[in-house]
Amino acid sequence: MLSLLNTTFTNAVRKGFSLVSSLLNKLKQRVAADGGTFENEACTKAILNDLNNKELLSKATLLTTATAYNFRKIYSIKPSGLGDGDFEFNRGSLGTRVNSAGYIDSTLANAQPRIDYLNGCGSILLEPARTNVQTRSEEFDNSVWSKNRSSITPNQITSPSGLLNADEFVGVSGSTSYIYDGISVASGSVYTISVFAKYIDISEFKIVNFQQNGEAAFNTQYGLVVANSGTYTEPKIENYGNGWYRCSAKFTATATGSVNYGFFLNNAIGKSVGIWGAQVELGSYPTSYIPTTTAAVTRNAETAFNSGNAAIFNNTKGVLMAEISALNNDGLKRSISINDGSSFNRFILRFGVNDNTIEVVSASNNSALLLSSVTVPSTLTSNKVAIKWDSNNYVFYVNGIIETTKNDLIIPLVLNNLDFNDGNVGLNPFYGNTKQVQYYDSVLTDSELEALTSWASFLDMAQGQSYTIE
Repeated sequence: MLSLLNTTFTNAVRKGFSLVSSLLNKLKQRVAADGGTFENEACTKAILNDLNNKELLSKATLLTTATAYNFRKIYSIKPSGLGDGDFEFNRGSLGTRVNSAGYIDSTLANAQPRIDYLNGCGSILLEPARTNVQTRSEEFDNSVWSKNRSSITPNQITSPSGLLNADEFVGVSGSTSYIYDGISVASGSVYTISVFAKYIDISEFKIVNFQQNGEAAFNTQYGLVVANSGTYTEPKIENYGNGWYRCSAKFTATATGSVNYGFFLNNAIGKSVGIWGAQVELGSYPTSYIPTTTAAVTRNAETAFNSGNAAIFNNTKGVLMAEISALNNDGLKRSISINDGSSFNRFILRFGVNDNTIEVVSASNNSALLLSSVTVPSTLTSNKVAIKWDSNNYVFYVNGIIETTKNDLIIPLVLNNLDFNDGNVGLNPFYGNTKQVQYYDSVLTDSELEALTSWASFLDMAQGQSYTIE
């Protein structure tokens, strides 16, 4: 009997490995035939193996992870044949990302999607349009940057790009040392200022507004926000590896005109920090780095849409699942939807206008109903969410927990599209990070939904929720 059980288990394991390998091999073949790019294989295998261990991989109708892309395309893993699950993609400008080696990469061409590895395993990064108005963003020795009791020694340190092109910002005399430039602002508008800094032998580093009374202080040795005051709010420090931190703060202009802002050291005679990649953008949070030289540079908004078709989607029953995180709590709806290409028929998973909320909406014949709004600890870390519909019944799961059950669901009449927007002419586009999106054309049990939205392990949960393990 023991031998029979071992044989059964071994055969099941082999079958699982065979399915995972088969799906990845088919994807690799499609990507190679198209001349696309395949990457993030280890993290993708982990997702597929987890699904297979939960006996859900074979049931998934459509499955997309951050795995493969091409010009104007994000590839799906399932369906594995004709590409009916692939997303169309557009950006129309260059964009940077953190690549799998941990460096900021600016080599992706226009309309190529971005798999970003800032938080470990890759995720599909979608962002709104932003413009870096700070010229000479990496050339602090240039004359556009004024120096006061300080000096800049160029190209001394390997930057977050992996190149020897970061500068050393050195205190020369006096109790304060700073570099600065002037920017034009409009009263009441919100801007975000950011720069990459690295500890050499002085830990405190400040971003300062000289005209409109703002200051944010950071410790670049330990990656800490120290303080902020005045017009500077929501200071943030992000670890980019190799001792580099991206320091940022939000700034609300109190008057229209030109203001000087800059980077500041206290009591730094003979001491220095590494500095690279300054950015000033109109908006309430920092987006991915946009390099500049002689003029401002714009990264266009990104869209991903048109996955699936009417033959794939079942409006009477099914499951939509996503593993997602937001860029910021910006008070805007950020949607992923199955729809009919309009506002008439759709299921929507979205970040709500209230901080740290995730919502579900259904619509039939243009009559919409907010089914659920759930507050999570943070939408800025990965959350696994899923909705199940069956006739007029509805269930909503978040991170392995059932949050809502209702029997008054509005059933869409037609579903033929999966988009990173709300389906209504591309409104409320999704901006954030996506590790996976799944659709099932059948109903899963409660235990299967719990498994689908649960973390594979404590480490998986810790990484997804950005916990610190000590």
